[in-house]
Amino acid sequence: MKPMSSVVRTITKLLLGPIFLFGAYIILHGHLTPGGGFQGGAIIATVMTLVLIAFGTRVWKKNILSFIESTGLLAFVGLGFLGLGSGFFLFNFLAGSDSLFFGKVIEPVTGEFAGWPANSAPLLSGGTVPLLNLFVGMEVVAALTLIIITMGLFAFDGKEGE
Repeated sequence: MKPMSSVVRTITKLLLGPIFLFGAYIILHGHLTPGGGFQGGAIIATVMTLVLIAFGTRVWKKNILSFIESTGLLAFVGLGFLGLGSGFFLFNFLAGSDSLFFGKVIEPVTGEFAGWPANSAPLLSGGTVPLLNLFVGMEVVAALTLIIITMGLFAFDGKEGE
């Protein structure tokens, strides 16, 4: 697949950052709002697809995407096995532990909003769930991008010169 026109490439460069940040926001806030690893990963995969369409098929390396996919999957399963130390697979062992990240306890507050920005506890209150969302997001981004690349290679196989 050949690169698209300079207009499409310029618009892609402009949209790349905001769409990526939105996908990262959906992944990292998945334990507080609707969304999570799959939804945010699908949004970031659309950025990868947009870059693939705008700049051509040689932009992404399949080996790197396969490594990211495998790393996300193995980290997800590894974190699940770490929960076995507390008795259950995928046990949320960080929640309520007052650890530096993701273990804050939210105290009930009456009459006022107990959230952002005055108190950052809700963002850091997910325990292992934000980490699991991150690993699922990595896997989904890489897998969907690989699917799009594979579909594109089959669609344009032998038609590159036409």
